[in-house]
Amino acid sequence: MLSIIPSEIPVPQLHQHLLGAVGPRPICFASTIDAKGNHNLAPFSFFNVFSAKPPIAIFSPNLSGRTGAAKDTHLNIKEVPECVINIVNYNMVHQMSLASSPYDKGVNEFVKAGFTPIASDLVKPMRVKESPVQLECKVFELKEIENCNLVMCEVVKIHIDEAILGSNGLIDQQKIDLVARMGGNWYCRAYGDALFEIEKPITTKGIGIDEIPSSIRNSHFLSGNNLGQLGNIEQLPNKDEISNYVHEHKLSFKNEDEKHQFAKTLLELNKVKEAWCVLLG
Repeated sequence: MLSIIPSEIPVPQLHQHLLGAVGPRPICFASTIDAKGNHNLAPFSFFNVFSAKPPIAIFSPNLSGRTGAAKDTHLNIKEVPECVINIVNYNMVHQMSLASSPYDKGVNEFVKAGFTPIASDLVKPMRVKESPVQLECKVFELKEIENCNLVMCEVVKIHIDEAILGSNGLIDQQKIDLVARMGGNWYCRAYGDALFEIEKPITTKGIGIDEIPSSIRNSHFLSGNNLGQLGNIEQLPNKDEISNYVHEHKLSFKNEDEKHQFAKTLLELNKVKEAWCVLLG
């Protein structure tokens, strides 16, 4: 393992280690306005939402790593403590990147990046029409810690493009087609095969990996993820279920390794109970 004391390496190197390790990071595409009415639009990947009651979002327009100067977003929020967080999807990612260019203060990134400004309802900064979700925010605290500036916002109104809604009235994760920042010049796209579901054990209580027989737990073929799947079952299949499954599928294995390999295939298809029937059969 490469072990690092943050204070003992150059900040740019530390920055790259952090960005390379902590990701993908959602993008806060923040629109702000100064006291003179000049609009600004800039992306930040130190960002997330932290609560729904009240709805809180926090992002960090840090000082420039090249010049040490404050970002226009930071300065604008000091003058007008409001912003709009425009969610970024794949259809607008290159324009969003263009808006991150170090334009002089007063230059309108809406114009430079070719975005359409539309009026907000409860705050002064404009929304980005092309964004699938726009969060109007009131800034309730700006915390300045050395080079780090934390902008803490309460979301006061949400606008969602109905085209990204599913049949249940919620945002469809395939339709919204989100992108996120990685390290260096890398982004990732949350779409297609990149998306997968894991059922949250909110009301269920799995047996736990410690309850899995050691012969299975120490398998050469089952990964930690596979064991997590097996340990998330609430109740093991009974003898009749095991016998019926083995008989119905005419299962026969030469050895335990072959059995574990077959169970792994089932787990990759998220057939956890069937995998247990194989392992215990």
